[in-house]
Amino acid sequence: MTATLQPPVRRRAAQAVPVRLERRLDQPGRIHSALLPVGSLLLAMVLVGVLLGIAGHDPFAALSQVVSAAVTGQGSISATLTSATPLLFTGLAAAVAFRMRIWNIGGEGQLYIGAICAAGVGIATGASGLAVALPLMLIAAALGGALWAAIPALLRAFLNTNEILTSLMLNYVAGLLLGYLILDSTSYWRDMSGPTALVYPQGKSLASAAFWPGFTGGGLIIPLGLVFGVALAVLVFVMIRHTWFGYQLRVTADNAQAGRYAGMASRRNLVAVMMLSGALAALGGASQVGDFSHLLDPSGLQQPQYGYTGIVVAALARYNPLAVVLSALFLGAITNAGLNLQSATFPQSLTGVIEGIILFCVLGGEVLSRYRFVWGRR
Repeated sequence: MTATLQPPVRRRAAQAVPVRLERRLDQPGRIHSALLPVGSLLLAMVLVGVLLGIAGHDPFAALSQVVSAAVTGQGSISATLTSATPLLFTGLAAAVAFRMRIWNIGGEGQLYIGAICAAGVGIATGASGLAVALPLMLIAAALGGALWAAIPALLRAFLNTNEILTSLMLNYVAGLLLGYLILDSTSYWRDMSGPTALVYPQGKSLASAAFWPGFTGGGLIIPLGLVFGVALAVLVFVMIRHTWFGYQLRVTADNAQAGRYAGMASRRNLVAVMMLSGALAALGGASQVGDFSHLLDPSGLQQPQYGYTGIVVAALARYNPLAVVLSALFLGAITNAGLNLQSATFPQSLTGVIEGIILFCVLGGEVLSRYRFVWGRR
């Protein structure tokens, strides 16, 4: 009796369980959408506490110092409003563009261009008084920022160029132009009135009549630029929600093919949104000149990186123009606290790390609200 040979049994190699992201069929409701940023912030605060503990700080004591430096300390609210003013403009710029699926990363450079235009007009018309200088500074800044943002917009609309790369590269071009006007040339913006100015380059100051006035009361100072920013947030919200132009933008953002089928000019809307975003960011540069520095200051504009922080502001607000106001105040408080607590044990870079943690938590919550993790095969 012969035995039949059986083929060897092959064992299947262990395979990793695939994980993928799948879009949720049910969209989050209003209550869920409102609570999502709060939950993201709470998670960010927990992670910040862990970070402070690793850095050798008592998390509760450090957070108490941050609150005191940002809100409860003497003069802290006024300083927080000052820090929040440029973030409000750059946050609005990012929120408008990102809400319409246009990725404008050039708010930093557009702010520089707005400061250059506003400073030039303010120097030329400052002696005529605030009634003349203020509106002209605003118009010049908005026009300069809009035209600067039109460059990546036109490249995207007609040559299909990635606006992320072009707007980001233009930030460096604007920064080099800003430094050249004050540090490496004898331009109209540079002060050449004395020997000290020749050795230590600085911008030409506006006439005192062109300084933007602030609102004071009860020991609180509210910059005029902040008031303009809040008014613009309301106008942008009304424009997006309650106008025909805003309706076109929402339709083309959610479904570009449907917008084209309905006869909506997607290219024109793209350029218009990008120019509006650039104008908003540029008004932040005008506020920096008119409210605070009163001259064109390259280091003062470049070091804080207002344009990039504005992206965090917009993400935290979920691209809602009204929520951008609260988000700018929150991050302005963190920035102000970082400046006041800066020391050998609490470096300024730690504030940037905190802002980064907040951004990742907010974006992570945004992703999880629209998608879910699915384990296993389809």
